[in-house]
Amino acid sequence: MSSPASGVALGHRHHAHRCSFHPDRQDLYLRLGTVNVFVRDQERSLRFYVEQLGFELALDTESPSGERLVTVAPPDGTAMLALTSPRPGSEEYKLIGRPMQIAFLTEDVFGKYKEWRNRGVPFLQEPQTDPFGSISTTFQDIDGNSFTLTTDDSVVREVEEHRREHIERFEAERRTAQELEHAREVQAQLFPRVLPSLATLQYEGLCIQARSIGGDYYDFLELGGDRMGLVIGDVSGKGTAAALLMANLQAHFRNLCTTYSSRPFVPFALEQPQRLLHAVNRLFCENTADHAFATLFFSEYDDAARRLRYANCGHLPALLLRSNNDLEWLDSTGTVVGLFKNWECSVGECQLSAGDTVVLYTDGVTESFDAEGEQFGEERLVNALLRNRELDSQALLGALVREVRGFSGERQHDDITLIVAKCG
Repeated sequence: MSSPASGVALGHRHHAHRCSFHPDRQDLYLRLGTVNVFVRDQERSLRFYVEQLGFELALDTESPSGERLVTVAPPDGTAMLALTSPRPGSEEYKLIGRPMQIAFLTEDVFGKYKEWRNRGVPFLQEPQTDPFGSISTTFQDIDGNSFTLTTDDSVVREVEEHRREHIERFEAERRTAQELEHAREVQAQLFPRVLPSLATLQYEGLCIQARSIGGDYYDFLELGGDRMGLVIGDVSGKGTAAALLMANLQAHFRNLCTTYSSRPFVPFALEQPQRLLHAVNRLFCENTADHAFATLFFSEYDDAARRLRYANCGHLPALLLRSNNDLEWLDSTGTVVGLFKNWECSVGECQLSAGDTVVLYTDGVTESFDAEGEQFGEERLVNALLRNRELDSQALLGALVREVRGFSGERQHDDITLIVAKCG
C-alpha cells in the first residue's frame, strides 16, 4: 500500500512497497503500519472489507476506554486499515466518504476489477491506462471512501518473481522431504531386524527418532562362540550429520565383529572387548571430523555362562535389576569414542541369574521433558522398570516407551532408544 503523490510518481515507485527486512541495513527498521479509515458502522464495514474485498481481519478488540478496535489487512503486504467509527458531528465524522489517497497494488487491474464488480464493489470508472503504461481505477467502500486500484509492469514482474521463488522453494522443500524420507527408510534398515537366538536371554530394542533421521544407534551382534554383543550409542549432533556418523559407527562395528566372529573362539582372558573397541575408536577417529564423537555402551553376553562383560564409553549407566529387586548401575568404564586416538577403556563384568533385567538407554529417555520443562529423569525410569518388571522383554520395552512419551506429551525433542534384556 502506498500514497501516490501523482500518477507519474505512483507508476515509478511500486518497487518500494515491498516490506521485507534487510538484516544488513544500518538504519532503524521502518515500514507502514496502520492507516485510519473513518466509517459509520464498524460491523457493516468489516463485512464489506472481508466478504467483498477479501481482506483479512487483523484485530478486533476493545480499548481500555471501551471503544471497539477493528483492523483489516489485504491478503498480501503488511499495511493495515483501522476501521474507525467517530462520534457523529465530530470533525472525524465529516471525513467519512472522502478520497483516501491510498492505492492498492495488483498484478491484474482488469481481473481484480471484474472480481470485485461481481461482488458488488462500486467503481467510479473502468480501468484506464496512463501515458506511462500504468493501469488504474477507483473504487469505493460502503461509506463512499474511495481508493485507487493500480498496477504497472514493475508490479507484474515482482509478483512473477515472488511466484517463481515460491515454486522453486516449494520444489526444493519437496525434494528435501523426499530425500529425508528415503534416508529414513535407509536408516531404518540399519537397525537389527533379525535377532540372534539365545537360550538364556530374551531381548528387544527400539529407536524412535525425533526427526526423520537421527544419531542414536543400537545393535545386536553375533560374536561367535555362543556370544552376542548388545550395543547402544548416541552420536554427537542432530539430523543428517548425526545419521551419517551413526551409519559410519555401525559399519565399523559390524565389519569388525564379522572379522572377530570368523576367527577360532578366543577365550575371555584375552580381553577381546577392549581390542574390538580400540579398533572401533581408531576407525571412528580416522574417518570422521575432529569434533565428532559418540557415547557408547558395548556389552558381550556369554549365553552358556550367563555372563555379561561390558564397556561403558561415556554413556549413561545401564540399569541391572536383580530378581530380588536390588538395582545396580553399570557405570562408565572409559571416555567417549572418536575424540582421542590414544584411547583406553576397562571392562566390567557381572554374572546374571534367571529373572535379572538389563536396560540400556540413551539420553533421549531421561532428558525427555514435559510442558513445564521438567525432565523425565532416571528416577522415573527406575520406577517404571520396577512397576513393569514382571513383563517379558518386548512388553517391558513398550511399557517404558509409553511412560516416557506419556510424560513428555506430543513433542519429542530427542531420539528415544532402549534395549531391554531379561535373563531366563
